[in-house]
Amino acid sequence: MKNYIVLGLIGFMLLSCKKEIDSNGELQEAQTSFVSNQNSTDSLYTYAYLPTSTTKQIVKHQYYTLSYNEKFEQAEWVAYELKKEYLKNGNYKRPYFIEDPSVTTGSADWRNYKKSGYDKGHLCPAGDMEFDQKAYNDTFYTSNISPQDHAFNSGIWNRLEQKTRYWADKYNDIYVVTGGILKDSDKKIGTGKVAVPKYFYKIILAKKGKEHKAIAFLVPNQDSNKSLYDFVVPIETLEKMTGIDFFPNLKNLKSSKDF
Repeated sequence: MKNYIVLGLIGFMLLSCKKEIDSNGELQEAQTSFVSNQNSTDSLYTYAYLPTSTTKQIVKHQYYTLSYNEKFEQAEWVAYELKKEYLKNGNYKRPYFIEDPSVTTGSADWRNYKKSGYDKGHLCPAGDMEFDQKAYNDTFYTSNISPQDHAFNSGIWNRLEQKTRYWADKYNDIYVVTGGILKDSDKKIGTGKVAVPKYFYKIILAKKGKEHKAIAFLVPNQDSNKSLYDFVVPIETLEKMTGIDFFPNLKNLKSSKDF
């Protein structure tokens, strides 16, 4: 019994009861992940920052996590850490988009996008994962893409991705949550009926001293020359639109343009 009580602790106490944990594979996997995340004191990537899932189908890849929505054939959110040290140009060859083997219901076939008039828009950008070949390749799972208007994808959304990298450099370590606002009324493409979101959101979280600060964006899936700051919204607005609690363990977190 003592060993199972110890499971609630972190660090060396968890490691001391490894044999007991091994008898329960699911618990062992969860606790090991928790310890490995917590061992890095300067890391934002912990369970404390994962949003809730409306579908209960959370898929963890090595450098990003997503909640897949089978109804709309895409992720309702993709969350990842972006450290300053990740900001590299790997100059890797772009791989083909493939279905995500970790999505139990099956992620959308890339052919749904063919001749649809929409880009295969990355949610976790390949450009944020150029520090490692596998990390880069993993962004080409179809669970990590959503139909985006080409002018949007190459325009304002690209500007927001570049700004996100600027903030990673400024704060050394940020946490990003992004996705489309998924609605039944959305246009569908392909035989898999992949939904085309009318809006995309992105939330960036950083730590300044002991305090957390955040900024959130809600951008129409269309061309725009407006300032990024014209699309800043409260996190609560996105939560009402999606039904997702983005930071359930950070109470009273407010977002603002002061980031």
